[in-house]
Amino acid sequence: MKRYSQLVFTITLLGVDIAMTMGAFVLAYLLRPREATPNQVIPPLAHYLGMMALSVLALIVVFFFYKLYHLQRGMTRLDELYAIFSAVSISVIVGVAFTALVYRSDIDYPRVMIVLFWFWTLVLVGIGRLAHHSLRAWLYQHGWGESRVLIVGAGEAGNMILEKIRVSPQLGYKPIGFLDDARAGENVLGLPVLGRVEQLGDVVREFAVDEVIIALPEAPHQDLLSIIARCEDGRVSIKVFPDVFQIMAAEVNVGDLNGLPLLTMRDVAMRGWRLTAKRIMDVSLSAVTLVVFSPLFFLLALIVKFDSKGPALYVQERMGLDARPFPCLKFRSMRTDAEIATGPIWATQDDPRRTRSGAFLRKYSLDELPQFINVLLGQMSLVGPRPERPFFVEQFRQMVPRYMERHQEKAGITGWAQVNGLRGDSSIWERTKYDLYYIEHWSLWLDFKIIILTLFRFLRDPSAI
Repeated sequence: MKRYSQLVFTITLLGVDIAMTMGAFVLAYLLRPREATPNQVIPPLAHYLGMMALSVLALIVVFFFYKLYHLQRGMTRLDELYAIFSAVSISVIVGVAFTALVYRSDIDYPRVMIVLFWFWTLVLVGIGRLAHHSLRAWLYQHGWGESRVLIVGAGEAGNMILEKIRVSPQLGYKPIGFLDDARAGENVLGLPVLGRVEQLGDVVREFAVDEVIIALPEAPHQDLLSIIARCEDGRVSIKVFPDVFQIMAAEVNVGDLNGLPLLTMRDVAMRGWRLTAKRIMDVSLSAVTLVVFSPLFFLLALIVKFDSKGPALYVQERMGLDARPFPCLKFRSMRTDAEIATGPIWATQDDPRRTRSGAFLRKYSLDELPQFINVLLGQMSLVGPRPERPFFVEQFRQMVPRYMERHQEKAGITGWAQVNGLRGDSSIWERTKYDLYYIEHWSLWLDFKIIILTLFRFLRDPSAI
């Protein structure tokens, strides 16, 4: 059923791309400007059918090499639109080149029509793909084309994977059980532990498993290889929940030292022009935000001031780039004596120390708005690992491997961990993994993606405290 549904989805997606590309070509032809010369005669649309066919063929070929017909359940709409932008741009160039080679000077193809075709292809193919994406998600959610998933490991990592699957029914994953040596025969979060890890091959065949997720981040690599070898059925997809080292080694480059081969395990992306581009984006967006939302800042400051005794702004020492402390600005959301009796502690859900206005500010993440001033001053970035207080940093550096590498980049108002639900009183180990992933895979697109996801998710984030 799964393979049949994937084939149907791929064929229909191909049909959508072809139809939308042809529609874009027709629109480009109809909307091309008429020549000023009265005697100029525009050839009929039938004259351009060969060119249209070449353009459609170029798009399909480029989309194939961009793996846009390899349907990925976890691919977000933003990632798909970004890939479409690049692929369509390349396909238009390839199509024009094909046309020039085949027709030479026998056909009129004005530059304006090329630009219109590029624009309308982006729009129509994007709309078509988003509609197809939504239809697939709806069908997955209702059980059509679902993928049967077996989770190896019923510990913290396995539980987190199960919870992610359950809150994402649109991905079409159906968890059928766990395998775990220590908990065989038990139920974990309402899902049975079907046996021990050594029974993996038998369980895969008995329950017709489509995908195996290995959730043993602390297991030795030799054990992981042994587990993977037990999946004798080559049709089973295998995914491994990574540990910190695997995240670090995700981008391994092979180089040489005068002929001696060396593996580059880490090459920091944010330097040179990349660092300059990130800073330009930080200054531009933070300045615009501070100007446009200055009335809101003033209103929130008044609300905080009149709601409880104390200043409207709260200045707290946090650690940023190179583990240097800086004054992090926030709208005050707790009483001024919040930590007199307890000392430094993390905020919790429904924290009794919050003020009435503070509960509202934290629910909608409005208490973080003054940090745009930190960004403008260069103490923070719009996107990066969230800064922690020195008291907690000293604790975490002793507990979490590579924790201090978070401080090799500027702290951010939002980050990759936060848009993936790791906010407030969440696992510092998992947050560190996400922060290291962001540092290792940084790009301007990743920053824009995090900002867009923040705008959609943080206003009503259930984990905001």
